[in-house]
Parts: sequence; C-alpha cells; structure tokens
Amino acid sequence: MNDSTSVSRRGFLASAARTSAICATGTYAASELTALARAAAQNATDAKQQPAASPAQNKKALIAITLDLEMARNFPNWEDTHWDYEKGNLNEAAKAYAVDVCGRVKAHGGVAHTFVVGRVFEQENVDWLKGIANDGHSIGNHTYDHVNVMAKRPKEVQLRFGRAPWLIEGKTAQEAIRENISMTSRALKQRVGVDVKGFRTPGGFPNGLGDRPDVQQLLLGLGFKWASAKYPAFEGIRDLHGTSDWPSDEVYRNIVAAQVRAQPFVYPSGLIDIPMSPISDLNAFRLGRWQLPYFLKAIKLAVSWAIENGAVYDFLLHPSCLGVIDPKCETVELICDLVAQAKERAAIVDLETIAASVRTEQAAKAS
Repeated sequence: MNDSTSVSRRGFLASAARTSAICATGTYAASELTALARAAAQNATDAKQQPAASPAQNKKALIAITLDLEMARNFPNWEDTHWDYEKGNLNEAAKAYAVDVCGRVKAHGGVAHTFVVGRVFEQENVDWLKGIANDGHSIGNHTYDHVNVMAKRPKEVQLRFGRAPWLIEGKTAQEAIRENISMTSRALKQRVGVDVKGFRTPGGFPNGLGDRPDVQQLLLGLGFKWASAKYPAFEGIRDLHGTSDWPSDEVYRNIVAAQVRAQPFVYPSGLIDIPMSPISDLNAFRLGRWQLPYFLKAIKLAVSWAIENGAVYDFLLHPSCLGVIDPKCETVELICDLVAQAKERAAIVDLETIAASVRTEQAAKAS
C-alpha cells in the first residue's frame, strides 16, 4: 500500500471519516493526514473543553500502557482484511501477547488497562482474560463489534452490519451503538466476572467527542464517567515501505509536540476524555510502514517528554499488530525502564487512576 492508494479500514464511511476523524487505528493518504491535522488544530482551538491541569503543574508523570483487544487488518499478513468483519475474534497469538504484556507491566510494578471488543466473549475459553483481571489489570469497553460511535446512519455503524443489515434491523444508528456498548459490559460481567472500567472509542478523533455532545450523553447515560476518544493529529508521516529512510526529524518533533494536546480534559457535559498519545502502533506500522527502531525512538521521545513535564502519557497498542512487529515486547520494556529510571517522578497506572486525578483537580478548582 502506498500513500496514493491507502484506504481507511473504515473506508465504507467515506465522507464521515473525512469530516470527523483521523483514526488512531486507521489509514489515510498523506494529503488527507495533513488536511486533518490542520483541521484538528483548529478544532482544538474552537472546542469548548475544560482542560485539566497543565503538564507543568503535575508532580508525577502518569504513564499508561493500554491494549485494544481486537484484530487489525493487515496483520499478521498485509493482505489480511477479513478482520474488519470479525474484530473481536482474537487469534491465539494476540491473546498470548496481551497476557505477556500485562505480565511484564505487573513485573515492573505497574497496572495495564485493556479495552475489549465484546465479540471475543463468544469464544469458548476466556481464561486468558480472567487471568489478566485476576492480576489486577483493568478491562474497559471497546464496543461489541468495534463500531463507529460517530455513525449517523445504520449502514455506517460497522462493516459487519453493512454486510448483514438484519443484525440491527429496525434500530437507529444510535440505538445500535448503545446496544453494542451495553452488551459488551454485560458480557464482560458474565464471562469474566468483573465490572467494566471505562470506555474507548474504536478509532481516535482529533477533536475527541467535542463535536458530538449526543455521544457524550450516550456514554454518560450508560454509566461511563470517562472515555478515551481523542487522538491528536500530527503532520509529516509517510509510507516508508521499500525504502531505507528513517522518519524525518520533523515527524518526531510533531509527535512530541502532539503530547501537549493529548492531556486529559473535561467536556462541558462532565465527561472526562483521556486521549490516546501519538504515535500508536497501527499509525506507525500500517500508515507509515515503519520498522521497529523508528517506533522505539518515537516512544522514547514521547515518554521522556511526559516524564520531564510531569504529564500524562497513554500508550496505545494492539496485540494483533505489535505482537507481529515487536514479539519480544521491546516497546513495553522500554516504557517500563524509562519509568523505573524516573523513580518517584513517574508511575505506570491505569486510566481509572488518571481519571481520578482529573476529578481531584476539578474538585480542587471548584473549592
């Protein structure tokens, strides 16, 4: 795939994808990426959001290692696209990698936060996920079918429903989305025996949910106090497949600069957003076709910035992707080592802890 032919895994959304989001887990042509990044900067200026404390005000950097438990197109083989229709049908390799990552995080004294696509609960054995929960890691909601929460028409909700519309027949887009989310929380409770901790939107949006107060209200109505929806856009990434080029210095600078826009904030509705921090594994390895050393450099720069500025950093990984590119978990070990070197200046926490810190800050401001 090259820049001129790259296609979003939500390609079926056409105009909706182009007007509302750049997905942290999607693929765009370079020209689209640039335009969306510029739009994101304007959106961030215009959005009516209540920011949390600025990074410099935080005494300790809060570093999160989060896993989206879903299958991703182009992995493990580049020609793999069928996962778009069965996002929650995790293969054994992805499950094993998730367990490995969580085990490594625990060994470093931290807690990981996973987000599960509910369809995995249709599989016979979920002991691997029970083990993750028993080790103290958090499990959040990533919808049942990896649906597009921005969809306004039923056929836009998910590719699966475009192929099999009878599955949501008679429902509006919002009704289908609400059921997809609530069903995942119920399935998690029944199959694993734990309550859901937070919500992450499938895909990330440069303005988060700032343009969709109706989606904010939907999540609040389902009992969620926080969501992870924003993924700040940045310029300069290009497809490096078939070249010996490293990403440009500009790209690395833009990734670090984007961390400021990846800090938690509160919408006027009261919903907290804990953004995903660039760069995600799928952006790097699908959109940019990077090699692992390129990615490690970006992660080190971003985490180091967060530690130096006492900021929040939310690393987003997909076991179905990163497990293929980084089977030895070098990325996770790098993050854990950087936090260990920072000693009392940083900690590996889940997003529940970050959300609690935001609430504490808001309460202090109000008093």
